[in-house]
Amino acid sequence: MAKKPVEELSRDEAEAELAHLAAEIARHDVAYHGKDAPEITDAEYDALKQRNDALEARFPDLIRADSPSRRVGSTPSEAFAPVVHAVPMLSLGNVFSDEDVQDFIASVYRFLGQMPDGSIAFTAEPKIDGLSMSLRYEDGVLVSGATRGDGATGENVTANVRTISEIPNRLPKGAPAVVEVRGEIYMAKSDFAALNAALAEEGKPTYVNPRNTASGSLRQLDPQVTAKRKLRFFAYAWGEMSEMPADTQMGMVETFGKWGFPVNPLMRRLSSVDDLIDHYREIGVERGDLDYDIDGVVYKVDRLDLQARLGFRSRSPRWATAHKFPAEQAITRLLNIDIQVGRTGALTPVARLEPITVGGVVVTNATLHNEDYIAGKGSGGEPIREGRDIRIGDYVIVQRAGDVIPQIVDIVPDKRPDDAEPYQFPDHCPVCGAHAVREINEKTGKLDAVRRCTAGFSCRAQAVEHLKHFVSRNAFDIEGLGSKQVDFFFEHEDEALAIRTAPDIFTLERRQGAALTKLENFNGWGKTSVANLYESINERRTIALNRFIFALGIRHVGETTAKLLARSYGSYEAFEKAMREAASGEGEAWDDLNNIDGIGAVVARAIAEFFAEENNTDVIARLLKEVTPEDDQQRIDTSSPVAGKTVVFTGTLEKMTRDEAKAKAESLGAKVSGSVSKKTDIVIAGPGAGSKLKKAEELGVQTMDEDEWLALIGG
Repeated sequence: MAKKPVEELSRDEAEAELAHLAAEIARHDVAYHGKDAPEITDAEYDALKQRNDALEARFPDLIRADSPSRRVGSTPSEAFAPVVHAVPMLSLGNVFSDEDVQDFIASVYRFLGQMPDGSIAFTAEPKIDGLSMSLRYEDGVLVSGATRGDGATGENVTANVRTISEIPNRLPKGAPAVVEVRGEIYMAKSDFAALNAALAEEGKPTYVNPRNTASGSLRQLDPQVTAKRKLRFFAYAWGEMSEMPADTQMGMVETFGKWGFPVNPLMRRLSSVDDLIDHYREIGVERGDLDYDIDGVVYKVDRLDLQARLGFRSRSPRWATAHKFPAEQAITRLLNIDIQVGRTGALTPVARLEPITVGGVVVTNATLHNEDYIAGKGSGGEPIREGRDIRIGDYVIVQRAGDVIPQIVDIVPDKRPDDAEPYQFPDHCPVCGAHAVREINEKTGKLDAVRRCTAGFSCRAQAVEHLKHFVSRNAFDIEGLGSKQVDFFFEHEDEALAIRTAPDIFTLERRQGAALTKLENFNGWGKTSVANLYESINERRTIALNRFIFALGIRHVGETTAKLLARSYGSYEAFEKAMREAASGEGEAWDDLNNIDGIGAVVARAIAEFFAEENNTDVIARLLKEVTPEDDQQRIDTSSPVAGKTVVFTGTLEKMTRDEAKAKAESLGAKVSGSVSKKTDIVIAGPGAGSKLKKAEELGVQTMDEDEWLALIGG
C-alpha cells in the first residue's frame, strides 16, 4: 500500500508514523547487527530512514528521543559532561594460572563458609578487549550512555552511543522502569582492517589496534565521526535496576539478549574448576578466529544472592575474576637505560628499545623494575634469569600483557655484544645530584629494593612529580594542568606565574590579577584557555576527603588506603590531629592508626613520617586556606545503627565467616578494628573469645554475641 506523501500528512498522522518508524528501524537494526539475519534489503532499509528524515524535516518539533536520525546527531557544543554512576563501575581482579583459578574458587567457598563440593555454579565468558559502557534506560527509553571513567564518574557519550546500531534505543514492553545495562564497546577486527585499508589508500596514518580505535571513536565530539567507525557492543552486566528480571548471572544475560542486546555466544555456566579451565583453554584456541579481541576469560558466581553475600573489595567484586591469557613476547635491542625520579624519590630504571611490535602495539620503552632486577637478583637476593644481568646493547625479550606496562623478562645471551659492560646503577640523583640510598627495612633488616633520592621536595623531580600527582585524575583532577603545563609553571621564574607547591595553584588567578606578565600572552595560552583553567581550579576548591588525602602524595597511600583513612576519621580535622599525635610513633593515636583493618605498620610509619615533617604540614596549612576537604560522605549518609562505630570481632563466629562479618559491618558504615581500646564501640564475641573480650569488659565497652549483633544490624 502506497504511503501518503509527507506534504499531505496531518500532524497527528506524522507523529504516529514517526513512532512506528522508530520501532521498525530499531527492530531491523537488531536483526541485521545483532542476529546477522536481515529481514529486508539494504534499499528497503534506506527507504525507511529516508521517510523518517523527510517527516522530521517537515515536523522538526516531533523529533523523538529514540529517533533513528539521533543515531548520528549533531556536534555537542561542549566537551563530555560527567555522569555519576548510580552503582560504581568497578574493575576485576586478575588470575594468571590454573592454581590461581583454584585459589579464587576456594576463596569463594571459604568466604561463604562452605566446603568446596562443586555446589556453586560459575559463569565463564570471554573478556572483551574494548571500552566499558553503562547504558541507562528510564521507562524503556535510552537516556544516557557513560564510560567507566574512574568507576564513580564517567563521561556522557550518549549522542555517540546512539550511533551504534547494536544498542537499542528502546527496550521492549515489560522491562523494569529503570535499567542500566553494562557491557563492552569494541571494533571488530574485520572492520578495523577495512578502516585501516581505506586510510592507507587515502594516504592517511593508520591506527594501531582495534581497542584504542574504538575508544577514540567513541570520544569524538562529532557523533557523525563515531557513526562511520562501525562500533559494536556486548552486554554482560548491569548497574541500577528498579527490579531484577532474573536471579542468576546467566539469567540476567539471557534477558539482555531477549531485550535486543548482543550477548556473547561463548558464555557458559559451569561448576568445577576443571570445567572452567577447560573452557578457558577452548576459548584460547578459538581466540585467533574470533572477529573481536579478547584478553582472557571472566569467571562470575552465578547466583545473585551469593554475589550479594560475597560483596566487594575496594576496587573489585569478590565474586568475579578475570583469567588472563599469557603475555605476548618479542625480541629487540636495548639501546639505553634512563633513570626516572618519582614523587617519592624512587629512582626507576626505564629501558629504551629499538621499536618492536608486541601484541599489536609498538613498544619503545619497558620497565626494568630496580637495580637488583638489572643485576639478575630477586627480591630476596636469589638469582633470576639464571643470574644473567641486563646490559645496554643486549638483545632482550620484551613481554606485554594487555594494558600492563611492557617489561624485559630476559636477554638473549648468544647475541650479547663483546663490549657490553655491566650497568652501574647511580648512587646520586640524576636530577639534583643528592645522595640516593637504599633504606633498610626495620622489620626484616633487608635493603629496600628501591633506591631513593634523599633531597625531598628540594629535588626538582620530586616536587614536579608531586604536583603532577596532585592534579591527576583521581586526586584533584584539574583540567588544563597536564604534565606539560605543570612543567611550564614550575620552571617559570616570574613569581606571578610560578607554581612550586600545591597551594600556588589556587593563588595563581589572584597573583595574575596584579601582574605585568600575563599568562594569556604566552605561546599555547589565550584568554579562553586561561579562563577555562581558572574555572577548573575554582571548581576544585571543595573536594572529597579521600581524594584530598590521596592528593597529598603520602608514600604507600594509594586510592584504597585514602578511602579507608577518610572513612575511619570522618573529617580532615580529625585525621590531621590524629596523624600529628601519631607522628611520634607511639601512644594512643599511633595504636589507633595501626589497628585500622587494612593499615599495616609500613603504611602507618609512612603516614607518621609525613606528618612529622614540618615542611609538609606547612604546605598543607597553606593549602587549607584555599580548599575545603568535605567530611566523608559514606560515613555521614548511612543510616544504619552501626554507622561510624568501631567494632571488633573476636572468638569463633558460627553464622557467617569472619571475612563475611567484616565486609557486612563495613558496608553498613562501621570501622572494623583488630584490637580493643577505649575508642572501641562494640565487641562481638563468639565462643573461644579471650583477651579481647576481657579487655572490653575492663574498659566498659559494649559486648554482644553473634545473634545480638545480627539482630542489631537486621541481618
